Amino acid sequence: MSEELFPGQAPDWLAPLVERTRDFDPAQIAARRVPPVEGGRRAAVLVLFGEGPDGPDVLLAERSARLRNHAGQVAFPGGGIDPGDSGPVGAALREAEEETGLAASGVVPLSTLSDLFVPPSGFVVTPVLAHWARPVAVRAVDPGETARVARVPLAQLADPANRISVRHPSGGTGPAFLVPGLFVWGFTGGLLSALLHAGGWERPWTPSRTLSLAEALDARGDGSTGREVAGG
Repeated sequence: MSEELFPGQAPDWLAPLVERTRDFDPAQIAARRVPPVEGGRRAAVLVLFGEGPDGPDVLLAERSARLRNHAGQVAFPGGGIDPGDSGPVGAALREAEEETGLAASGVVPLSTLSDLFVPPSGFVVTPVLAHWARPVAVRAVDPGETARVARVPLAQLADPANRISVRHPSGGTGPAFLVPGLFVWGFTGGLLSALLHAGGWERPWTPSRTLSLAEALDARGDGSTGREVAGG
């Protein structure tokens, strides 16, 4: 797979994000996301934006509860960079294809962001921004790895009623999203928050609306979850 990028092929609504993330700083998310000078396992994730029936959306996958690392968390498709991969772009496309069944030929890689660190697993992750030029139906290909795949509208993520801050037992607090049936937090929540801001899609919300991790996990149940939390 080629590592060539095509920023000029971004649609008009996505082009500002591609431009504004050229100088992306991991510290914009949190100081702990800045990779160490040495060490860390290399990985890549595919941040795939498309046009769905409810407007622009992003592809997310809920990891299987049986996994050793980040079990049950919602994430961008992706994984470790293998020796046979051409690089982060190739790894992100391969992993997304394996996890969701998408056709890599219909994806246009636009840019790569600066590496981000995921302390619990020790991964140094390269996010690959891409446009889903020719979408296909996607699914959880391997239930042992992926529990669910969803195209989540950006308008839903930007809705202040669906946004909270979540407090981890370790003491850290970060942005999170409670959208119908999904609780997005941690690495993915922080990166999504930064991208909403950079893309000009962010709406004013209340970061002080904070739930503990346990409370947020309990609240994610049904389609009205985010609005129920917002009203509490």
